[in-house]
Amino acid sequence: MFLYAEARIVELDLGPTLITPLWMLLAFVGLGWLCARRLAIDPRPIATLLIYLIAPLTFFRGLILGGPTPTYLLLTLGSFVVASLICLLVQRLVRPFFPAQEAAVLAFSGGTGNTGYFGLPIAMVLLPPEGVTLYLFCLLGITLYEFTVGFYVSARGQFSVRQSLVKIARLPLVYAFLAALLASALEIAIPGPVMDSLAVFPATYTLLGMMIIGMTLGRVTIRELDARFIAACVVVRYGLWPLIALLVVVTLQTTIGIAPELALALLLIGVVPMAANVVVVAMELSIRPEKGAIAVLVTTLVAPLLIPLYLEGLLRLTGLA
Repeated sequence: MFLYAEARIVELDLGPTLITPLWMLLAFVGLGWLCARRLAIDPRPIATLLIYLIAPLTFFRGLILGGPTPTYLLLTLGSFVVASLICLLVQRLVRPFFPAQEAAVLAFSGGTGNTGYFGLPIAMVLLPPEGVTLYLFCLLGITLYEFTVGFYVSARGQFSVRQSLVKIARLPLVYAFLAALLASALEIAIPGPVMDSLAVFPATYTLLGMMIIGMTLGRVTIRELDARFIAACVVVRYGLWPLIALLVVVTLQTTIGIAPELALALLLIGVVPMAANVVVVAMELSIRPEKGAIAVLVTTLVAPLLIPLYLEGLLRLTGLA
């Protein structure tokens, strides 16, 4: 799977590919904004529901269907380590320039991206089924980062070490991950009706995750628009991450060799906009979710302009186009 194949990925027309997922996501954001403005819905219980129920069941189902193997799990481990290191790097860089809570949000967002809600629909169009599976296991590592290292760094912006660790211990996603690995290792068959009932959770995860951004924006005033904070988010997401993705792909190409599908999956992870989970986690920990929501919306709006340019340039630099 990691062996390099002499193949190229050519003629990627990403403009039309991005239009449908973008408008779908923006429609969900707008729906959330209407709910907050017209129905006065509080997004905090929804954030809690996402973290403690919907996300764990979504990724448990994905792992069971994906059939984890040592090779796939190596991708998960690799993406988890890279995301964690970027988070710690960003935390060190921004700490002298931002208040503790804002620095925590920046550090958390630095290690992740919208690899699920935004990146997955694009991956399903650009990649063959095997490539989508590779992308999913990379995505899983970043999600594990969000609810372990990322959550801890975010919590440390407001809570003590002990309080932060207690909060992580209460997160069920890690236990869902371990339960899926155990079921796979022991070859425990999950009953068909159970898996069918879990099929509703991925779409629910996407819908509510994007609606929370709109609900949070519905409470934002012009005074909360922080150009410096947004600029820092954009630099990390569209400056640091594409460079790291390029370095990872080139390093793997020149050492062990990788298939073009995996290379494209890694490059795509490097160019998606900010993660909607930045708002979800910030809301759960009460650490400036409004600023996170504005930054997520800005990076999502510019994604259709930047992603095709980034991917075309990165594919050429790696010899895949």
